[in-house]
Amino acid sequence: MYRGRLERDLKIWVDKGLVDAAAAEAVLREYDGRQTSFSAGRVLTIIAAVLLGLAILLFVSANWEAIPRIVRLAALVAMIWGFYLGAAYLLALKRSILASGLLILGTLSFGGAMALVGQMYNMSGDELTMMIVWFAAACIVAALFRSSAQVALAGFLAWAFCGVYLWDNFDQWHGVMPWVPPLMAAVLIALVRYVDAPSARHFAYLVLVGWLTWLFGLHESLSAAILFAALGMAAFLVVSIPASPLMPLVRTAGAAPAFYAFLVAAIGFFLIHAEISNGSFDNNVWVEDKLPLIIVAAATLASSVIAIALGGRDNGAVRYLAYFVFACEILYLASETIGSIIGTAGFFLVAGLLAAFAAWLVIRLERRFSDHGGQGTRA
Repeated sequence: MYRGRLERDLKIWVDKGLVDAAAAEAVLREYDGRQTSFSAGRVLTIIAAVLLGLAILLFVSANWEAIPRIVRLAALVAMIWGFYLGAAYLLALKRSILASGLLILGTLSFGGAMALVGQMYNMSGDELTMMIVWFAAACIVAALFRSSAQVALAGFLAWAFCGVYLWDNFDQWHGVMPWVPPLMAAVLIALVRYVDAPSARHFAYLVLVGWLTWLFGLHESLSAAILFAALGMAAFLVVSIPASPLMPLVRTAGAAPAFYAFLVAAIGFFLIHAEISNGSFDNNVWVEDKLPLIIVAAATLASSVIAIALGGRDNGAVRYLAYFVFACEILYLASETIGSIIGTAGFFLVAGLLAAFAAWLVIRLERRFSDHGGQGTRA
């Protein structure tokens, strides 16, 4: 998608004489030569490696009892080292796509070998510990070989750990295990920067979003929902305000930090609506006047306008999420206040005026920024 947009922009710039045709072709060749650019062959190689790894593990496990114990252990070790050494050899030959496939096979074989060896020697332990070790092995391999495919595999393993833990401990905090998901997310973000695998950063952010949602489930209440939304908006402001001290670091991370921070805020506002609808204000006379609903609705709409004003111009993901939140809130208000047409019309009038004022202010600010930028360029 980005390549198509880049190609269209280069064509426009060539037609306007801003860039010559040779330079435009050189830019496209440089982009196509990047390892991080999309490659159907790379994707198919990774899929083939996963399928072959699963086939090998299933074949070995099906014939496990018929193989002598020492042969089993030697075969597993040889298989793992064979894949990793083969990947190193292919990388030396600049065959990065095939090397990525062998690395995937090696890491999958490592996980399967842990399970089979534990079964063979009746070693104590649980699947969560095994998955942590497996994740650690995938991260080490990703760092050693600087493989973006390995970072993605580590992200899938982090997801798997979270899924298994939440399935077994959905409503309780047990020991130190609940701290593992954010730790995995931090490791993934560090690997993304070290390996230069920007697409894999979404695994880390989704792990954090899921972990925060699970925390709300442990302390489900209106106060927890308000805190959820407030922390999300605070994080969004930190990564979106130009004067933020984190802005130089945020710019290197692309659009993801702002999007996922606002996503947390949007989930928080949804949870607030759910808590109010479930009767958190049953003993409050304000329920009949729908004052809590109006306050939450105003805060939700305001958050959408703020998101559009701060990140909407340069961050399409934030812009469309803010549009979606705004539209959903308007529809929700219409469904809740349909019995009072005058009240609904009045609220929409006020909301429309506020949105119009915000739009006027943003347009004026953007024009002023543009004018200052043009004067700076002329100077």
